[in-house]
Amino acid sequence: MSRWIPILLALAGGAVLALMIGLNSQLYLYISPLASSWVAHGTGAIAALAMLLLLKRQRPLPKSDAIAVPWWAYLGGVSGALLVILAVITVNSFLGITGTLVLSIVGQVSFGLFSDQFGWFGLSKHPVSRARLMAVVPILCGSGLIVVAKGALA
Repeated sequence: MSRWIPILLALAGGAVLALMIGLNSQLYLYISPLASSWVAHGTGAIAALAMLLLLKRQRPLPKSDAIAVPWWAYLGGVSGALLVILAVITVNSFLGITGTLVLSIVGQVSFGLFSDQFGWFGLSKHPVSRARLMAVVPILCGSGLIVVAKGALA
């Protein structure tokens, strides 16, 4: 697989996340944050089911009768529900979509560093190095500038 494919997919994922937050924030103006999350995940479940039925399976099922999936692996939807609820509230605050996105990126990068360092959730470990920390500094500074420029901290 070309090294560009994961990079392009990650960029597309970021754009889709921004789209999702924007659409859900509009829904929030008419219904509650919790109801927005229900609608978002209901339509998402329907879309995922349609894709599951339309696309052929990429990876064969394990031959073992006992598939040992960690209990916490099923909790990804919980974080998705929380993301929708938190995002629709903050997008409709003084932060707007830009402030919400940059601060969520700071949260993602910070959590990602810890997850990489300790190999949380069964992922491979990638130690936090001085170079990786220095790479995060511009993200923090840029995010801070965006929030300050919006007048959010004034």
